[in-house]
Amino acid sequence: MLRLDREHLSRLELALSREWLETDGRGGYASSTVLACPTRRFHGLLVARPDGHNERHVFLSRFEEKVHGHGRHYLLNLTRYRGTFVPDGDLGLEEFALVPWPRWTYRMGLAVIQREVLMPRGERSVLLRYRNVGERAGLRLSLRPLLACREARALTFENLALDPRVGRSSAGLVVRPYAALPPLHLAASTAASTGAGSPRFEADPLWYRGIEYTQDQLRGYDCHEDQFCPGWFDADFEPGSTWWVGASIEGPIGDPRAAFEAAAERRLSEERAWSPGFRGRLESAAECFLYRNETARLGVIAGYPWFEERGRHTFVALPGLTLARGRGDQAKELLLAALPYLRGGLLPNIYGRDAADSQYGSADAALWFALAAWRTLERAPDPDLTAKLRPALRGIEQAYRQGAELGLHVDREGLLHAGHDGLAVTWMDAIVAEGPVTPRHGCPVELNALWVFLLQFLARLEGTPAAQEQARRSGEAFVRRFWSEEQGLLADVVDGERIDLTVRPNQIIAAALPGSPLSADQRAWIVRRIDAELLTPRGLRTLSPTELAYRGRYVGHQEERDRAAHQGCVWPWLVGFYVEACLRAFPGDLQRREQLLRLVDGFEETLHSGGLGQVSKLFDGDPPHRPGGAIAQAWSVGELLRAKVLLAEAGTGAAVR
Repeated sequence: MLRLDREHLSRLELALSREWLETDGRGGYASSTVLACPTRRFHGLLVARPDGHNERHVFLSRFEEKVHGHGRHYLLNLTRYRGTFVPDGDLGLEEFALVPWPRWTYRMGLAVIQREVLMPRGERSVLLRYRNVGERAGLRLSLRPLLACREARALTFENLALDPRVGRSSAGLVVRPYAALPPLHLAASTAASTGAGSPRFEADPLWYRGIEYTQDQLRGYDCHEDQFCPGWFDADFEPGSTWWVGASIEGPIGDPRAAFEAAAERRLSEERAWSPGFRGRLESAAECFLYRNETARLGVIAGYPWFEERGRHTFVALPGLTLARGRGDQAKELLLAALPYLRGGLLPNIYGRDAADSQYGSADAALWFALAAWRTLERAPDPDLTAKLRPALRGIEQAYRQGAELGLHVDREGLLHAGHDGLAVTWMDAIVAEGPVTPRHGCPVELNALWVFLLQFLARLEGTPAAQEQARRSGEAFVRRFWSEEQGLLADVVDGERIDLTVRPNQIIAAALPGSPLSADQRAWIVRRIDAELLTPRGLRTLSPTELAYRGRYVGHQEERDRAAHQGCVWPWLVGFYVEACLRAFPGDLQRREQLLRLVDGFEETLHSGGLGQVSKLFDGDPPHRPGGAIAQAWSVGELLRAKVLLAEAGTGAAVR
């Protein structure tokens, strides 16, 4: 049992709040805390989506790692079992590095051990390298693989259905605890100046019971599970020794050393291409979200560790993840990959393997698609792509105008209605037992701003008087119905006689969009109102603190968090639109540009908390604006990257595109 003094407990708590992420380019990942102590059911060394499944599964949770020698043993990791930390694997941790891949250094007297974790791009595999870089001789290393083999959202417990057998071959080991999942292949090899042989595997099936996940506990979820261990690897580990270990659901690994070295060379080559400084770190973070599924279709993972592919997130994030990094071809590929998923003018909220397997609960995903298409064609003109996208864009417009699912229809003035009582179809989509937390049925402001933009885009593509008249008419109706001269802002929702003037950030999207029917003065009034009530160092609050419904902290059980998410929490993805709106409202204002640079660059310090090297889904509305939600979010990273590009271009005197 590990007994902790107050100073140790404080250090432990800090380290357990820092999480690292390594991704495989196939939608899978490896992730845990800096102490290699799992605090979520989603943590694992090999979390991958098997063919034919929509959900990721945790295959290899972790290794229990022991260094033996001279009558003692040292542990390199830490685990919590029902309120007790076992053992003291955090005490020897001397250094953790995230780049170019996660690496730990442990010092126990003269013994200095390094662990590295690397996922090859495009493979559902994980590779580890252990090195003895110290001077202590007479050591051995043993590794016990702990297997979960369950959906990442689930938990597993000791059961008789599990098959404990271990298959052996020249390529390594294979275990298949459950027939419904693919087999897990394991392999280990060594290189040593002492001439030590390869690790031997000793079968010793047993269950580790009562593993406790503290983050799940804090979030109000079940937080205990059991994990199966089929046995252990063991070999001498003298100074100069190196172990390579691999796990994969792709097939036999063969030589883990060769696989690690090849993947490392590819990763180092990628890193050399990133920009210097904070922008380069965002570019590196962006790479984690682009993936290819089992059919090689390119997609965007919305966030880690629990989000999969989502339409709205994909098309908001697309310009930053691709165009801001000079990846125009990837932007075009993502747009074309979405076309088979169009159904009745809608794109999925949650992608499945095909359109029939997807969920269509987002009223605005198709509108964000149109904006992403415009941004792509603006920065990477392509007549062939334009010809392929134009029918899809017109089909979206016609479906919305004629009446689509989710309450979508266009009224006589040309405004877009969405949703109905009890249905949440905008990005503010949290629902509790009583219904939507932020009811926005009617004409939400950002949906109508995007609707007007779609009509303007079609008018430019087609050049017909009818298309131009539709865009003009809807634009005039938008200003007439949404703008409040008295308040100096746009209504958040208009629904018949109901005009919701609650101060929310959605209006910033209307102020940012190219071709907005708003005047320059109206854009400026909106920005100033946002500055006064919503702007924080981490982005825009979702509700003004002056409102009684404001909730400034994202804590508690799921319903408590859902009630706060869009009622005061800060969402960094809105920074991109805020920067764009400022640059359009105050062109040539050098002082404003400097303020925007400080805002965006201020996010660099967030890369050292929460999800290391990443930007979280949201932050508390109240200072000190702690990170919350998913530890890595695609549209957070994407929009910060787009903002960096916009500000760099503004510094050269270029107009906002």
